[in-house]
Order: sequence, then C-alpha cells, then structure tokens
Amino acid sequence: MQSMKRRQHSTQFKAQVALEALKNQSTVNELASRYGVHPSQITRWKQQLEEGVQEVFTNGKEQRAKEEEALKARLYQEIGQLKVELDWLKSKVSPLR
Repeated sequence: MQSMKRRQHSTQFKAQVALEALKNQSTVNELASRYGVHPSQITRWKQQLEEGVQEVFTNGKEQRAKEEEALKARLYQEIGQLKVELDWLKSKVSPLR
C-alpha cells in the first residue's frame, strides 16, 4: 500500500482559487475539477479570504497595539521574576556579612 503525500499549495494559488470562488462565476465543484482540489478545501480557502480581507484595509494600529500590550505584559512578568530572584539573592548574601 502506497502512502498518499499531501500536496502543498502556494499562497498565491490558494488566493487565486479563493478569489474565483468568491466571484461566484463558477460552482465550487467546477473549480475543484479545474484546479484538482477538493471542494471542501476551496470552501475553506474562500472562508479564510472573507475573514481576512478586512485586515487589508486596516492601517495596522490595532495589530501594533496588541503587539505592544503583549510586549508590556512579557516585560512586566520578566521584571517581576528578576525582582524575586534579586530578593532571594539578597537574602542569601545577608547572612554572610
């Protein structure tokens, strides 16, 4: 029995197929036949395109704000960890004086 290797499609190919599916000029089954892709895969790519298309028109402020918040949270966590370590080290050095 021969194992089936999954095909990897480029993002450009996926976008092309999803755009054609979005245009509704051909059925999903016709597109699947034309491109050699399962109809459910085309439906999934179309949904991803519809969900992600609004990001094209955002100026990135929301994404930058989220990234900055994540960075702040990580830095505050690191500061807290370093403070705990410093306090522990101070407590170990104090008896030696």
